[in-house]
Amino acid sequence: MKKKYGALILMLAVLLAAAGCRNREEAVAAKPVIYLYPEKAEEVSVWLDYDGELTCTYPAYEDGWHVIARPDGTLQNLRDGQEYSYLFWEGTGDARYDMNSGFVVKGEDTAGFLQEKLSELGLTPAEYNEFIVYWLPKMQGNPWNLITFQTSVYTEQAKLHIEPEPDSVIRVFMAYRALEKPVEMPEPILSSMPRKGFTVVEWGGTEVK
Repeated sequence: MKKKYGALILMLAVLLAAAGCRNREEAVAAKPVIYLYPEKAEEVSVWLDYDGELTCTYPAYEDGWHVIARPDGTLQNLRDGQEYSYLFWEGTGDARYDMNSGFVVKGEDTAGFLQEKLSELGLTPAEYNEFIVYWLPKMQGNPWNLITFQTSVYTEQAKLHIEPEPDSVIRVFMAYRALEKPVEMPEPILSSMPRKGFTVVEWGGTEVK
């Protein structure tokens, strides 16, 4: 009898662990990438204070990223000497994103919508095209998408510390939910920070189930 109860308890523990894994997968911050645009070639250090678990970084994060950054955005990683276009990270956390306002967009209209809104938020064509290439395959097949751009919820969960301190920081994080049919939703007013001096740009996103 004890063995029977022990097996049942073990099975329950496994099921609960699996459910926990699924919940964490739903909270993935997917492909945030960080671009650095100094006014001159200089050494830059970037630290990410993330309230969660980093699951992948490129180049390897270890004790932070330490690079030679150039005005065109190319980075030379001081750890391995290799050249990179940006700093990549991905992680899981327990952020509760604000989905009470946003844009309800047909799946087939996603590309045009993102081009327009990401430009309004301050991304260049090179930056928003990389964003769209990553996210479009996940979104365009949905009948509709509720698309939001998170601000304080995201920046509080993933704090950036950069030396030397940048003059401008643009952080764009999209949270979206697939919809079967449209819903009424207030649309936020978007704004962007002008680029001046040493500029840092980050974009990323997540799907909210």
